[in-house]
Order: sequence, then C-alpha cells, then structure tokens
Amino acid sequence: MLDINMADVVAVVNSVLPQLITIGVVLLLAIIATIAVRKRPRPTRKFFRAQTWIAALLVAAIAVTTMLYGGLRNMLDLASGAGVLSQECADAATELGQQVADEGMVLLKNEAGTLPLAATTKLNVFGWGSTNPVYGGTGSGSLSADSELTSLLDGLHHAGLETNDELSQFYTDYRADRPEVGMFAADWTLPEPPASTYPEELLTGVRDYSDTSVVTIARTGGEGFDLPQDVNGEVADTGQFSFTENSTEYNDFADGEGLLELTRSEKDMLDLAKQNSDTVVVVYNGANAMELGDLADDPDVDAIIWALPPGQVGFDALGRIIVGDVNPSAKTPDTFVRDLSATATSNNFGSFNYTNMDEFKQLSPFGTDLETVPAFVNYVEGIYVGYRYWETAAAEGVVDYDAAVLYPFGYGLSYTSFAQEMGQVSYADGTVSFDVVVTNTGDVAGKDVAQVYFTPPYTNGGIEKAAVNMVDYAKTEILEPGASQTLSFEFSDEELASYDAQDAEAYVLEAGDYDISLRSDSHTVIDTETISVADTVTYDSADNTHGGDQIVATNQFGAALGEDITYLSRADGFANREQALAAPTSFEMSDTLKAQFVANDTFDPTEFNNDSDEMPTTGADNGLVLGDLADADYDDPRWDDLLDQMTFQEMDNLIANGGYKTTAVNSVGKILTVDVDGPAALNNNFTGVGSIGLPVSVAVAASFNKDLAHHFGTVIGEMAHDMEVAGWYAPAMNIHRSAYAGRNFEYFSEDPVLSGNQAAQEVVGARELGVYAFIKHFALNDQETNRTNMLTTWSDEQAIREIYLRPFEIAVKDGGAQAVMSAFNYVGPVYAGATPELLNTVLRDEWGFRGMVLTDYFGGYGYQNADQIIRAGGDLMLATVDMGVNHLQDDSATSVIAARQASKNILFTVANSWIYADGQPESTPATWEYIAWSALAVLGLGVIALEVVTIRRFQRRRAEAADQTVAQAE
Repeated sequence: MLDINMADVVAVVNSVLPQLITIGVVLLLAIIATIAVRKRPRPTRKFFRAQTWIAALLVAAIAVTTMLYGGLRNMLDLASGAGVLSQECADAATELGQQVADEGMVLLKNEAGTLPLAATTKLNVFGWGSTNPVYGGTGSGSLSADSELTSLLDGLHHAGLETNDELSQFYTDYRADRPEVGMFAADWTLPEPPASTYPEELLTGVRDYSDTSVVTIARTGGEGFDLPQDVNGEVADTGQFSFTENSTEYNDFADGEGLLELTRSEKDMLDLAKQNSDTVVVVYNGANAMELGDLADDPDVDAIIWALPPGQVGFDALGRIIVGDVNPSAKTPDTFVRDLSATATSNNFGSFNYTNMDEFKQLSPFGTDLETVPAFVNYVEGIYVGYRYWETAAAEGVVDYDAAVLYPFGYGLSYTSFAQEMGQVSYADGTVSFDVVVTNTGDVAGKDVAQVYFTPPYTNGGIEKAAVNMVDYAKTEILEPGASQTLSFEFSDEELASYDAQDAEAYVLEAGDYDISLRSDSHTVIDTETISVADTVTYDSADNTHGGDQIVATNQFGAALGEDITYLSRADGFANREQALAAPTSFEMSDTLKAQFVANDTFDPTEFNNDSDEMPTTGADNGLVLGDLADADYDDPRWDDLLDQMTFQEMDNLIANGGYKTTAVNSVGKILTVDVDGPAALNNNFTGVGSIGLPVSVAVAASFNKDLAHHFGTVIGEMAHDMEVAGWYAPAMNIHRSAYAGRNFEYFSEDPVLSGNQAAQEVVGARELGVYAFIKHFALNDQETNRTNMLTTWSDEQAIREIYLRPFEIAVKDGGAQAVMSAFNYVGPVYAGATPELLNTVLRDEWGFRGMVLTDYFGGYGYQNADQIIRAGGDLMLATVDMGVNHLQDDSATSVIAARQASKNILFTVANSWIYADGQPESTPATWEYIAWSALAVLGLGVIALEVVTIRRFQRRRAEAADQTVAQAE
C-alpha cells in the first residue's frame, strides 16, 4: 500500500487545473479591465473597477468551491478528523504488543543452558543495531511517530540488566551522517564499525565491565523493495524504490553475497565479542529468515535469539526472555537454511523484464522520466515451497537435509522440556480425530506447541505431493512443571486431498495410506499413525465439492501456466530439478500470450458490452435507506429496490473514490466511512491519529497461538471503534516464497495453513466487533520487485490453489472475511485486480465470499482502470485523488449492471459493519464542509456589504460630480 506520493500530487493538480486556470484568467481579465477604464470619469472608473473585482472574487469563490467539492473533496474527507484513541484502548494495545512479543521471539540455540541469565548480569551489547533496532517494516508497516517507544536497550534495562554505556555510545556516535531514507527507500550500507575503529580503551572497558556480551545483528525490509540477493551484483538495486550505496568505505559484502548473510564487519565484531567475553549471546533482529550457519556452528556462540521486530513496546520481551521471566515458546514460521542460494526459488526471484514488450512501456507515475516495461516471475518450484521442498527432496534422497537445513520450520527451544503423547487416531465418516497429551517434564513453567503433519501416498509421475504437509497445530496454556494438558485435533480428510490439474482438473483424495504425524518441527517426528483411504474420491460434482465449496473447484488458471516453463516435479526423484530451478533464459513473451495481455492502452470496454443487456433502473424513489438492510441477507430482494435509487453518477463516485474510505451516497442514506492502513497497527495517514505499532505478522505466526491471533483482531476492532474506523487494510497473507522478499515482515509464513489460520483468527476478532478486514494481497503478490511494472506471475494451477490461495481460502471460509484487497501483479497475462477467474469464480462462486474487493493503491500504472476492474469482479478503487481511469468511462447497460453489482458489494459490506449496527446512523457533514460553508457565508456577506458600500459611494460621487458640474456652469 502506498500513501500520498508524486502520482497523487500530479493527479490533484490535474483535477483542479481547470478551476486554477479559471481563477488565473479571471484575475488577468480583472487587471486588464482595471487598466482599460483608467481614462473614464473618476466615479465611473472607481465603480467599474470595484464591480470587476467583486465579480472576479465571486468567480474565484465559485471555482474554489468547485475544487473543494470536486478534485479536492477526497483529500479533505480523509483529513477531516477522526475519533481519538482512548487510554483504555492504548493500554490494551500495549499489553497485546507485550504478549505477542513474549510468544513471538524464537530461541534458536542455547548451549549448556546459557540462558536465562541472572537479572544482575552486566552486559556488553555489541552492534549498531542495538542502538538502531528494527521495530517493524516500512511503507504500510510504518509505526506511529507519536507513540511510546521501547528500544532494544530499554527492554534489557527494564528486565533489570545493566549495559555498557560507553559501548552503546560508541555505536550512537558512529555514522551520524548516514543518509536518511524515506518510507519507500532502503539503506543497504549496514554501518557496523570496522573492527579497526574500536579504540583499545573501549575494548579494555568491555573486558573490565563484564564477561558476558550480547551481539546484535539487524536486518530491515519493507514495502516497495526486496532485499538484495547479491549486494555487489547486478540485482543489488532490487526495486523501484530501493537505493544501494556500494562505496568502498561502507561495502562489507564479498561478491555474490546477499543481505541475509553476515558481513565482514559483523563477523569481525563477533570475533571482538568472543575475544573479550566468556559468554556470547547473539540476537538477530529482523523478520527475514537469515543465513545463521556460522553462528549456529560456532562453539563460542552460546545462544541465539531471533528477536522478530516487536513493534513499539515489544522489546521488553527480549529482556524478559534473557533473564527467564518469560520462557520462550515461539517456533520458526520459516525454514532457516545454510545457503539461501540453494533454495528452490533462488534463481527465479527478482527482476526479470521482457525484451519484446516495448509497446506496453509506461512512464513512471512517480514524477520521474523513468520508463518501465512489463516484468515477469516464474514460480517454477510449484508446490515445493519452503519446508515442503526440503522435506520432499530429503525423502527423495537428492539433498543432504542436515547439511542444508539449519533450523526446520516449526523449530524453537524452551527453558524446560516437554513430552507429547499422541492418542489413537480415529478415522470415521471422513473425519480424522485424536488427542495429544502435552506434559511439562522440566522444572520451569512454559508453553508448548503440538504440530500435526501428514504424508500422503505418492505415485511416481502422478499428482505432485509434498512428503510433509502441516494440517493443524495448537498451543498449550502455561504448564507448571509436571502439569499436562490435552489438546484435541479433528479435521476432515478433504484437507488431505491434492489438486490434480492434469487429469481430474479437481481436488482428489487418492486411495492409500496417509501417515498422520505429531512432530516437534517439520522434520522431527514424535509419533505417527497411519490411516487408510479405501477408495479414491474426486471432488467434481455439485453434491461432492471440496472443503465446503459452493461449486466444484476446477481449472481456472490455465493462462497463468505460461509457455515453455518447466515446473519442478517429484517424478523420478526430482529428475528435472536442475532444469526447472535454473534461472530464466527466455525474456520474450510469445505472440499467443501477448495477444492475451491486457493493459489500459489495449482495453476497450465497449468490446465487452452485451447488446442484450437492459439498462437497470436508476434514480428511483423507493423510500429505503441503507440502515433498513443492515441485517439483510445478500439475496434479500430489497437490495434491488435500494440499488434502483442510485444514479449512475453516484455509483461511479462510490466506486472511483475508495482510498481509505467509502464515500457517502445521499440517495440511499449511506454515510462516509473510514478505512485505515497498517498490518501491525491502525494508522490514519491523513489525520495522524493512530495506535502503537504492534509486533510484525511473522511474530504472530511464530507464536503458533490461534487465541493470541484472535485477541490481536479483537484489539484492532476496539481501537477501530475509538477511531471511528470501519475497515482495516489487513491482514496480509502472501507467502514467504523467498527469504529476500521485502514485505515478509507483513506476511505470516512460508506455510499456507499457518498463515491462513492465524490470519483467519485476526479477521474473526475484528469482525466480532463489526470491523471488516481487507485480507490482502489477492493473490500471488509474493515479491516487491517490479510489483507495479505489469509483473506477470506464472504458476501452475496446483501451486496457485494449494499454496498461494490457501491462506485466503481459510480466511474466507473459517474467518468469515468480508473484504479483500487485490494485488498489484498480474496472474498470467491479466492484472490480478481484474481477473474474473480469481475474483468471481474462485472467491465468490467457489468459496461463497460476500463482500467487496478493493484494488491495491490505485496509481493507474498503465494497467488499472475502473471499467475493466468492475467487469471482472473488483468493486472499489483505492484512489485518494481523481486519476481519470478510476472513474467509469463507459455508461452502457453492461457497464451500469457491473457498477450496480460493485455498488451492492460495497453497500453490503458497510451495512454489516458496526457503523450500521444500530440501524441508520445520523448523517453529518464533514468538518471541512462546516469550515467551507462558514467561510463562504462570511465571504458572501462581505461581498454584499462591499457591493452596498460601492453603490453608495458611486451614487455619492456621481451626485458630487453633478453638483460640481452645475456649480461650474453657474
């Protein structure tokens, strides 16, 4: 999500340009008229000049009013005030931030019980990141500048730990001249001081101060850019908004190294800590899974904590964990590997531009001369994403798992020990059920996570299947030493089915043995039981759909498969692995696919009109208001009566101006509602009202705690009421396809089940308080590089459904999501926000979604236009200013029918929010309107008074002139 940028500024200027020109012309004419009458008699000259300027003032006032209610209205509505966050809500958010951080920091290594430390321990805290930690992400993940901030050092101090002030001051003073970076810029200079710059007296002080050191390593990421996979190579600049400084002075990377590897200075700093300390604890502060093999293997590194960005108050958790006030219980939501270049996605993640698409070249919308051409990314790994690749490759014997994987998915240590006992697995009537008894066998209270996976039967060359797949998980309450808790699991065998895109073109549960395993992580088996499916079940009929689908799920994304792309297959032990996972060699789009490629220059809405469509009724007077349908079913016939009351212009205005709000519609009694951004907060970017920044979504995922995710949504809902907010632009549930994805902080995990369940619980928590959550970005928006450059995403149907759509499906079916934000990228040759197979067939027809679909930020970008979007299942343009193409250009019957459907989806969503919970709310003008009317009233009275004075003066002067003429005649 973008906020105000150059595209907005240009659009605002363009939208008010006619009025500005009018004012300029009128002022010029007034000046000319003033000069032209300079030789007239004095009374006439004075009167004419006064009338000219009064007229000019009136015309200018009319022009300004037109601007206020035209091109500027959206901006004024957004900035016209909001509710104030109560202290009660602020306190609840602070408490939530602490809870998520407590359960969202992962203990990765703890040799010989190094941790916890005594609260009286003095610490030498190494690392520039200790004085400049990562709290969240950039862009939509930005934190509130006005809220309380607990730093990393504060978190240690609050736990009673003392730290070496001289060492901290050394980092604070270093590189004070670093360039500032904006919301959509990244500084990759990594300013760790070289070892040679540490004064000897400082190191002497380190030895004298304490024999225990904490070494901090920090990595940031954010919206608009991906992290460089090769800081010195051609892909160092990984996006339209990223900046790389590769000077000799600051460059710590060897050729071929990426940002998620340790730099030379970081390694040297670690050596300094080891040389001057007996105990070394490493704190990795970042949201992206990093290469930590050197640290894990180093016998002189005693402990490693993954301190996921904890928001503005969460660093207290780090101190609590280090001293043992909190027993860590988090698990890794991503796989940590030793070499990220060896992952299945490594060669097909980044910047790849077509060389034969110049006819679609676009000027950047950000006020520069930069031209962009369509880009592409190939999801060649298919379903084998994250641990699914490593576990399956290990099962096929093509990788040395222990050598490749450092920390499996679902891995995390505790200060105590647990035993998990899997009860007998029951499989009856399509339901799998069993209990897991978790017992604390150690001597410290703590929580544990039970993780359930399945291994399906695989036929060589048949449906692609990963060897290990998470199916469910649950977290215990705090268990005292010796205490136990029984966790019950129950799920349908439909969740064990695979999507067969080749033959059945439907979900299929193949006959055979399915291993249901209880694991401590994706690789470590605690216990396994096998269930047998007697007969193959194909979910391909109306009375036998998959997962509660309303209609049969069948192939929809053939166009996204692309041409001449080899997808990874498990057949013959991943025999095609080398070919499939190689970097792309073809940078031309075929003529066949180019013919299907849609951009604004090639889209003509009239070509999609249906001559048999009849113009719907508009502007009727049926006496209904939206509040009358606040509790109405989506199919209630009164919706048609209500929609009949809207004019086409009202529909267009509602659809076109959906940036951070839904507009008022007088004919149906719909009031203006406010929507706000922020995956880890609620921040109104236009009024400045916002909450504290909460921990990143990865921390929510790392908690493996569904109840905590639900509470997250509840607190969001409570804050929304205080801030008079109806909609929340979150949660985001794209997949951590690559560790280098810049927006991973905002997404949950590499696993769709963990992502979907945690997100669904957030949605439920918010929805219970009448706040609709925009689940995003729908779909396959898993990298930031080239995201607005017509990024054509190529993937096979099975991977699309099982990996990339699965979190959204869970959020809709289990979470009851009422709103969706579509994605910037293309799904194959068509923009995701205008792909009917995605927005209508899958989302609405299959999953039964009832609500509205909003675009991601509407910047035009050469491929966003409202006519195409509403005909394909989109409803609302996230436009903060008029850009022309956010309005409907076609008013045919086909277009009006589509606009009517989009309007219904918007109205239905709003009517089911807390804003309409008590029926029809009172409609009051925005604050700026009161100000504008008052100013115009004062201006009007002033003009009348001026006119009266002018006329009286003219009459007096004319009489005086007449008397003077008479006197002279006499």
